[in-house]
Amino acid sequence: MKGWLKKNIVKIAGTSFVRAAIEEQADLSAFNEKPSLEVITGILLIISSFLLGWPAVALIGVLAVKMDEPLVAVIGAPAVYGISHLVFLLGMYFSGAKYTLIFFRWFSRVTVQRLLLWSSAF
Repeated sequence: MKGWLKKNIVKIAGTSFVRAAIEEQADLSAFNEKPSLEVITGILLIISSFLLGWPAVALIGVLAVKMDEPLVAVIGAPAVYGISHLVFLLGMYFSGAKYTLIFFRWFSRVTVQRLLLWSSAF
Protein backbone atom coordinates (compact mmCIF):
# COMPACT_ATOMS: atom_id res chain seq x y z
CA MET A 1 0.00 0.00 0.00
CA LYS A 2 2.78 2.43 0.87
CA GLY A 3 4.52 1.86 -2.47
CA TRP A 4 1.31 2.63 -4.34
CA LEU A 5 0.77 5.79 -2.29
CA LYS A 6 4.34 7.02 -2.77
CA LYS A 7 4.11 6.35 -6.51
CA ASN A 8 0.92 8.42 -6.79
CA ILE A 9 2.35 11.29 -4.74
CA VAL A 10 5.36 11.46 -7.08
CA LYS A 11 3.04 11.27 -10.08
CA ILE A 12 0.95 14.20 -8.77
CA ALA A 13 4.12 16.17 -7.98
CA GLY A 14 5.24 15.65 -11.58
CA THR A 15 2.23 17.36 -13.15
CA SER A 16 2.97 20.68 -14.81
CA PHE A 17 0.55 22.59 -12.55
CA VAL A 18 2.15 21.37 -9.32
CA ARG A 19 5.71 21.59 -10.68
CA ALA A 20 5.15 25.22 -11.71
CA ALA A 21 3.59 26.04 -8.33
CA ILE A 22 6.59 24.56 -6.51
CA GLU A 23 9.19 26.18 -8.78
CA GLU A 24 7.55 29.61 -8.49
CA GLN A 25 6.95 29.19 -4.73
CA ALA A 26 3.25 30.01 -5.16
CA ASP A 27 1.96 32.01 -2.20
CA LEU A 28 -1.09 33.97 -1.11
CA SER A 29 0.43 37.45 -1.43
CA ALA A 30 -2.13 38.41 -4.10
CA PHE A 31 -4.76 38.49 -1.36
CA ASN A 32 -2.98 41.54 0.10
CA GLU A 33 -3.71 43.63 -3.00
CA LYS A 34 -6.70 45.93 -3.23
CA PRO A 35 -9.53 44.11 -5.06
CA SER A 36 -10.57 45.36 -8.48
CA LEU A 37 -14.05 46.60 -9.38
CA GLU A 38 -14.68 43.26 -11.10
CA VAL A 39 -13.90 41.34 -7.92
CA ILE A 40 -16.07 43.64 -5.80
CA THR A 41 -18.94 43.23 -8.29
CA GLY A 42 -18.53 39.47 -8.12
CA ILE A 43 -18.61 39.47 -4.33
CA LEU A 44 -21.75 41.63 -4.34
CA LEU A 45 -23.39 39.21 -6.78
CA ILE A 46 -22.49 36.27 -4.54
CA ILE A 47 -23.99 38.04 -1.52
CA SER A 48 -27.11 38.83 -3.56
CA SER A 49 -27.43 35.19 -4.54
CA PHE A 50 -27.61 34.22 -0.88
CA LEU A 51 -30.39 36.74 -0.33
CA LEU A 52 -32.21 35.36 -3.36
CA GLY A 53 -31.67 31.74 -2.34
CA TRP A 54 -33.36 30.15 0.63
CA PRO A 55 -34.89 33.32 2.15
CA ALA A 56 -36.73 34.03 -1.10
CA VAL A 57 -37.80 30.39 -1.39
CA ALA A 58 -39.15 30.52 2.17
CA LEU A 59 -40.99 33.76 1.41
CA ILE A 60 -42.57 32.20 -1.67
CA GLY A 61 -43.64 29.24 0.46
CA VAL A 62 -45.27 31.55 3.00
CA LEU A 63 -47.00 33.47 0.20
CA ALA A 64 -48.25 30.25 -1.33
CA VAL A 65 -49.76 29.18 2.00
CA LYS A 66 -51.33 32.60 2.66
CA MET A 67 -52.76 32.79 -0.88
CA ASP A 68 -53.81 29.13 -0.75
CA GLU A 69 -52.11 28.62 -4.12
CA PRO A 70 -49.65 25.69 -4.00
CA LEU A 71 -48.59 26.31 -7.60
CA VAL A 72 -46.94 29.54 -6.49
CA ALA A 73 -44.53 27.47 -4.41
CA VAL A 74 -44.28 24.58 -6.87
CA ILE A 75 -43.28 26.85 -9.74
CA GLY A 76 -41.90 29.91 -7.97
CA ALA A 77 -39.54 28.29 -5.48
CA PRO A 78 -37.46 26.32 -8.02
CA ALA A 79 -37.46 29.30 -10.39
CA VAL A 80 -36.17 31.71 -7.74
CA TYR A 81 -33.64 29.20 -6.49
CA GLY A 82 -32.43 28.59 -10.06
CA ILE A 83 -32.07 32.33 -10.62
CA SER A 84 -30.11 32.67 -7.37
CA HIS A 85 -27.81 29.89 -8.54
CA LEU A 86 -27.19 31.70 -11.83
CA VAL A 87 -26.44 34.93 -9.94
CA PHE A 88 -23.99 33.00 -7.74
CA LEU A 89 -22.25 31.52 -10.79
CA LEU A 90 -21.99 34.98 -12.37
CA GLY A 91 -20.46 36.29 -9.15
CA MET A 92 -17.98 33.42 -9.13
CA TYR A 93 -17.14 34.16 -12.75
CA PHE A 94 -16.32 37.77 -11.89
CA SER A 95 -14.48 37.25 -8.62
CA GLY A 96 -13.70 33.60 -8.21
CA ALA A 97 -11.50 32.56 -11.10
CA LYS A 98 -8.45 34.67 -10.27
CA TYR A 99 -8.41 33.98 -6.55
CA THR A 100 -9.40 30.34 -6.93
CA LEU A 101 -6.37 29.74 -9.15
CA ILE A 102 -4.09 31.58 -6.73
CA PHE A 103 -5.44 29.56 -3.79
CA PHE A 104 -5.20 26.18 -5.58
CA ARG A 105 -1.63 26.85 -6.74
CA TRP A 106 -0.61 27.61 -3.15
CA PHE A 107 -2.63 24.69 -1.75
CA SER A 108 -1.13 22.28 -4.32
CA ARG A 109 2.41 23.41 -3.54
CA VAL A 110 2.00 23.14 0.23
CA THR A 111 0.15 19.83 0.13
CA VAL A 112 2.48 18.09 -2.31
CA GLN A 113 5.60 19.33 -0.54
CA ARG A 114 4.30 17.98 2.77
CA LEU A 115 3.26 14.69 1.15
CA LEU A 116 6.70 14.32 -0.44
CA LEU A 117 8.38 14.90 2.92
CA TRP A 118 6.00 12.47 4.59
CA SER A 119 6.49 9.79 1.92
CA SER A 120 10.28 10.12 2.04
CA ALA A 121 10.17 9.16 5.72
CA PHE A 122 9.14 5.63 4.74
